Amino acid sequence: MTARALMLQGTGSSVGKSLLVAGLARAFTRRGLRVRPFKPQNMSNNAAVTADGGEIGRAQALQARAAGVAPSVHMNPVLLKPQSDTGAQVVVQGRVFATARARDYQTLKPQLLPRVLDSFDRLRAESDLVLVEGAGSAAEVNLRDGDIANMGFARATGTPVVLIGDIDRGGVIASLVGTRGVLDPADAALIRGFIVNRMRGDASLFAEGMRIIAAATGWAPLGLVPHLPEAARLPAEDAQDLAEIARARPGGGRVRIAVPRLPWIANFDDLDPLRAEPEVDLILLAPGTPLPAPCDLVILPGSKATIADLAALRAEGWDIDIAAHHRRGGRVLGLCGGYQMLGRRIADPEGVEGPPGEVAGLGLLDIATVLTGEKRLTRVAGTLDGSGAAFAGYEMHMGRSDGPDSARPLLRLAGGEAEGARSADGRVAGTYVHGLFAGDAARAALLGWLGGSAGGLRWETEVEAALDALAAHLEAHVAVDRLLEIAGAGR
Repeated sequence: MTARALMLQGTGSSVGKSLLVAGLARAFTRRGLRVRPFKPQNMSNNAAVTADGGEIGRAQALQARAAGVAPSVHMNPVLLKPQSDTGAQVVVQGRVFATARARDYQTLKPQLLPRVLDSFDRLRAESDLVLVEGAGSAAEVNLRDGDIANMGFARATGTPVVLIGDIDRGGVIASLVGTRGVLDPADAALIRGFIVNRMRGDASLFAEGMRIIAAATGWAPLGLVPHLPEAARLPAEDAQDLAEIARARPGGGRVRIAVPRLPWIANFDDLDPLRAEPEVDLILLAPGTPLPAPCDLVILPGSKATIADLAALRAEGWDIDIAAHHRRGGRVLGLCGGYQMLGRRIADPEGVEGPPGEVAGLGLLDIATVLTGEKRLTRVAGTLDGSGAAFAGYEMHMGRSDGPDSARPLLRLAGGEAEGARSADGRVAGTYVHGLFAGDAARAALLGWLGGSAGGLRWETEVEAALDALAAHLEAHVAVDRLLEIAGAGR
């Protein structure tokens, strides 16, 4: 028997598709169904490493967790990782396939559809239900030819669609009705209903709005979902969400940590456990904002374009702020691309990130980096060197870093291999490992390094509780049984 499938598309980016799929995956899994998440094409620099050494969007890894299964490269067969305003690295079924400018990518898409369909068929063969997430907006009719992310995929597979609108950003009636107006009739026929997401306040005030949308589109109203505060515990996928996260930070923690918000920031969910710690005041520095003083720690985050982000850091004057912070006795930690920035130089002889060349680093660690075309993708575990605190995470980088400070590693991997580096004064450190702070012991050791202490947060337990809360929330506010009926009506 062919597994059921249902696709959630949106009227735009960041309307909540990823979290809705995660919540529904948990809800249907709790009902005893074998659920698999699937996103044909994703664009994100927040990625996760799968067990077989591939990479997929971080959101699909969370959705797999919600479904109680290991992440697979087939859950996100095409991942676009932006590394300039007009170009991206193209990852296909977990492996780097090409680097393409936006216009050139349009000619690649017909070649990628068979790989997308192959991955979809594999997931259908092992599940009862595949929950498919669209990308961006269903109304991007200018990109409809060759589309593999939204209606092109739905048409190719006969998958029924539910359209998501976000009332919190305003104009939800116009966005849903307008989407119906611009779609090709055959595409619009695949949309069986709509959900309005992120309602704040009295939901009864939008009852008439739901009726207006239904009457104008002919689509069934399937849910008005109130805002769920617990969802903030789950990782954001898009860098544009960082501005909202920064505004929502509670502040007031005794340990102040500043993080420059760089243009090509990657894997920024590394910061989520720190942001949740009651002891921590995590400050995401917007462009034009100076480093706050006093400050206990500056974290340079991961980057998809290390040399470009280093140039942006200097253009903001943050390099001067960081040097002054270090002179005052402050500490600095670099993660992946941020680790590379801390060294004496970064060489790109193969032109991995742009024209071949070499740039000076910040000089806070006595190491040098050479960027290479080969990407390291692996899960790792071990302990913090010195403290013995356990961690588990992953590496996802292109390049090698080495030098005298590597003799003082930050981490020891499970096989005894040294990883990362520390300065002679012990106040600057760097590592290629992502996910370091998700482990309670490693996070407590970091806060101890800063003179603080962990507040009893159990991060993995918090994430599981948030997924359960999201599932229960959707069961209460969405016609979940009707979604199953719609999913069974596809090809």
